[in-house]
Amino acid sequence: MASNSFGHLLTITTFGESHGAALGVVIDGCPAGIALAEADFLPELARRRPGQSAVTTARKEEDAPVLLSGIFEGKTTGMPITVIVANENQRPEDYEKLRSVFRIGHADQVFAEKYGHRDHRGGGRQSGRETVARVIAGVVARKILPKGVKIIGHSTKIGPFEAVKFDPKVIEKNPVRCADAAVAKKMEAYILDLKAHANSTGGLIEIRVENPPKNLGDPVFRKLKSRLAEAIMTIGAVTGFSYGAGFKTAEMQGKDYTADPKNFGGMLGGISTGEPLLLTLSIKPASSIGQVAKEGRHDPCIVPRVIPVAEAMVALVLADCYLMQKMYQ
Repeated sequence: MASNSFGHLLTITTFGESHGAALGVVIDGCPAGIALAEADFLPELARRRPGQSAVTTARKEEDAPVLLSGIFEGKTTGMPITVIVANENQRPEDYEKLRSVFRIGHADQVFAEKYGHRDHRGGGRQSGRETVARVIAGVVARKILPKGVKIIGHSTKIGPFEAVKFDPKVIEKNPVRCADAAVAKKMEAYILDLKAHANSTGGLIEIRVENPPKNLGDPVFRKLKSRLAEAIMTIGAVTGFSYGAGFKTAEMQGKDYTADPKNFGGMLGGISTGEPLLLTLSIKPASSIGQVAKEGRHDPCIVPRVIPVAEAMVALVLADCYLMQKMYQ
């Protein structure tokens, strides 16, 4: 299974299983001399951590990071950085019956057929818990990017409820991470009602990148848009990706499309223009519903917890492209 690494100059390799001893990441290609400590990872890990509110899984994990390599006297050495997070709230016995039962909408059956042997404990490698390693790597990637670059993710739609305002100050003040405080309350009530009925919902996430570096991305096969799409689509819960006007362009006329630079999403010819990047991704409803949801610990809506993961993947792509751009200068 040789598909656990991502990136070109800045590469990451994630490891570990949902109910194994630990998960972690090896980050290679980070420049030397960058200040880094275990405490730097805590804010982002807290945003991804399970058990944050009633709209997420009840699994409790401290997600305390341990830096094993690549750091000396508080700064990166240029050598591979290794960080691990222990799994402390494991309940593999909850999944014992899944040795011979494949969950609908999960990767259980395809893993069994492809590899002939699988980790049935919470999905093993295909579990969303793997994303803790990506969030850790995203913290390092953000430190590589120039100061002033801001990556902001927020829920724009959950079920039938869609945000109409954008106030970044309220995103982290509601459990659904919506930038519209009034709509956030409706989203939360909707999710809790679905949870009570052992059901789930999907949604839409927007990632805004303010002050991105110019000239990121390379023709023809390493366009910034293609690299972002690849990164986002590696997240298990994501079902779609677009940028700028996205799929709305299908019904637009050229005069309308070219009238507003926001429609371009901050990229032309697959290269960043320096204008804000505007990305949209769709998230599927959690597949664990009905009796499965009643017996286990599952998210009725995964959207809020995907946001820090998506931000991390965007940061990794931008940092990788930024390092590559510096080679041209």
